[in-house]
Amino acid sequence: MALPANASAQTVNKKLYCWDQAGQRICSDTLPPEAVNAARDEFNARSGLRSAEVERALTAEERAAAAVAEAQERADRAAEETRRRTEQAMLVTYQNEDALRRVFNERIGIIDNNIQTARYNVASLREALVAQLRNAGDRELAGQKVADKQAEDITLRHRELLAQQRQQRSFEQQRVALDAEIEETLQRYRLLKGIAAADTP
Repeated sequence: MALPANASAQTVNKKLYCWDQAGQRICSDTLPPEAVNAARDEFNARSGLRSAEVERALTAEERAAAAVAEAQERADRAAEETRRRTEQAMLVTYQNEDALRRVFNERIGIIDNNIQTARYNVASLREALVAQLRNAGDRELAGQKVADKQAEDITLRHRELLAQQRQQRSFEQQRVALDAEIEETLQRYRLLKGIAAADTP
């Protein structure tokens, strides 16, 4: 008896899943809930060939770290692009120092905005963490056990706070470095233009 067309298609598209669990390699034609977020290989059940390689799902901490890294990368790209444009156009375009200073305003605005955002995030995370710690402390003083989920949330929030503090320090260091770069560029501009610095006798 011939199989229905849809049954034949299901056989062709059927997958086998293989993943590591507790130090063992597990393979099955169904994916249990506890393995959904795990790294795995998927195979075509008919041909036996690997059809996909799925990475494990990121944890909340890893997603937060990735967001920090992405923001840092955007800031670095903006800094490099503005620096490149400044070098190319400095002598041709800018007739005086005021015009040259304006080219840095975009970078100053980006970094200042990043600093303000990071400070806001640090303050918000700190406030939330203090509230969580206070609640956990009240439970302990009342003789109640702090739930595992609450303890995990406190640990995660603390790590997020530390990451945001590192990002804030990085942006503040960039701001200091930018001020030094602006002054260095102005000195170079004066030299190339043959203009003496204002404080030079």
